[in-house]
Amino acid sequence: MELKNRVKLSAILVIILIIGWILINGMSLGNYKIIPVKDAINYGLDLTGGVYVVLEAEETETDPITDEKINRAIATIRQRIDALGVSEPVIARQGDTRIRISIPNISDQQEALELIGKTAQLEFVGPDGETVITGEHVMDSTAVYQNNSMGIQEAVVSLKLNEEGTQAFAQATQEFLNQVIEIKLDGEVISAPVVNAVITDGQAVIQGMGDIDEAGNLAMLIKGGALPVQLDAVEIRTIGPTLGQDSFDKSLLGGMIGVALVFAFMFLYYRAPGFVSTIALSIYIILFMLSSVAIGYTLTLPGIAGIILSIGMAVDANVIIFERIREELKLGKSVLASVDAGFKRGFTTIIDSNVTTLIAGVVLFTLGSGSVRGFAVTLMLGIILSLFTSFVLTKRILKTFINASILNNKKMYGA
Repeated sequence: MELKNRVKLSAILVIILIIGWILINGMSLGNYKIIPVKDAINYGLDLTGGVYVVLEAEETETDPITDEKINRAIATIRQRIDALGVSEPVIARQGDTRIRISIPNISDQQEALELIGKTAQLEFVGPDGETVITGEHVMDSTAVYQNNSMGIQEAVVSLKLNEEGTQAFAQATQEFLNQVIEIKLDGEVISAPVVNAVITDGQAVIQGMGDIDEAGNLAMLIKGGALPVQLDAVEIRTIGPTLGQDSFDKSLLGGMIGVALVFAFMFLYYRAPGFVSTIALSIYIILFMLSSVAIGYTLTLPGIAGIILSIGMAVDANVIIFERIREELKLGKSVLASVDAGFKRGFTTIIDSNVTTLIAGVVLFTLGSGSVRGFAVTLMLGIILSLFTSFVLTKRILKTFINASILNNKKMYGA
């Protein structure tokens, strides 16, 4: 039994070291490449810079600019940027007719600017020149592959129409059977299919796409909705990180020193359980990095603050548990019984404090925007992982050490 637990512990330590090394340095396995975690994480404007653009609404005598139109334009632009997979954008109104946008960590800035500022007025126009349906009648749009008349697979945009659009389109396809219905985007014909059948199910397809990326961009524009006003770019420039690479490197070094000091304190003060907590916290940091990459989280300065706070809460949970274990040992209980009782007694206190903080994180995420939401994400993710590492990993690892007859002396617990 002791040998089995010692082998288990050795395997855990080896796996932690291997995963940690891969996260720091990356690894290549044939054609499959794992990049270092620092390169896989998205960084915000303050850490990596991005693109800055100012859009101005164009006013005409027949189409005056109103606060309602500017607010709708901001909402549409935000939806489009979210569809690009960009997190933590800064979108704000500037004066009466301008919108200021800062987009972090974007690879193709020109393409993004075109998508943001495009009006995306979609129209299906019959041979009589009358508009059959518009983008307002579209409930959903997605980029898919389908076979054309020659059996060749091509990228198209699939549209799902609302009830009003379905009726209007059914009537139009019946009226213009075997005729052309042009599909126009911002007045330009992008597809001119011939109506081969009456379409009554509210499903329409836009053909003539170059590839699936072009189809995806168009689908995103249509789904995001048309801009209520014409917007012209009056300023476009690349912006650098406000924090600076040197300051960022120093922040990382400071963070590593801080974690090392925490590990040293836990080991020196709590001895055996402190050593186990350093193993569990190492796993916690690994899980946090992997989770951040998996959810596509964008790291900013407030996000770093959330990470530091969540690490502190993870340590705090271990401190509460270890103090309870010491109290049980002083009552004369065995090491294993003290560990079980310590985790059981510390559970309520830790849950209460973490749940209230989690509720605060949910409120910040729901009501906040930009960097505030970034802080809330790291805080909530940290709390969830902290509870997992404290009550599952730390307990299992500590009991494995005890069952392996390595940490079963009361003196090792400071009692």
